[in-house]
Amino acid sequence: MTLSIADSVEDIQDAARAGRPVRDHGPYAVAIGNEKLDYRKAVVDDPVPTGLQILELAGARPADEHIVFQVLASGLLEELRPDETTDLRTAGIETFLVFRSDRSFRFELDGRVFEWGGTFISGLTLKKLAQVDPSEYGVWLEVRGSEDRPIGDVDLVDLSAKGIERFFTGIVKTTEG
Repeated sequence: MTLSIADSVEDIQDAARAGRPVRDHGPYAVAIGNEKLDYRKAVVDDPVPTGLQILELAGARPADEHIVFQVLASGLLEELRPDETTDLRTAGIETFLVFRSDRSFRFELDGRVFEWGGTFISGLTLKKLAQVDPSEYGVWLEVRGSEDRPIGDVDLVDLSAKGIERFFTGIVKTTEG
């Protein structure tokens, strides 16, 4: 029996879904996404790549104009500096987000603090980060002293304003009939 290249690559997401440990040797398939949370698979040989290696896999050039986050098992994002390493054999480290940016922005979503690499974030992306059903849930921007502002799926919120933006999700009720 001949093994294809796909058979020789350890897909870390598949291992996590199957509840099995990730093998000790590569190559490894990881998911690299963008600000819209659109992902593609990439293959890395090193079980402990640097942030720079992930940027290179993503085709992010020049690397110093990009930042990379690893998506933790909790769904939170953690910035990975170019010289910092991450161990792909650790459960839940298989997904990365790459942004063309020189800074990150902090916001709160359903009581959890997130770092984000883009100036803007859409309502649909917020729902994906909250891991809610986009067709049943809405997202709102908390406005202190005023009525909270609903954020539509395609609406963009500027995260560069002073202070931390606070968002929350909830089931959108409709009346039929």
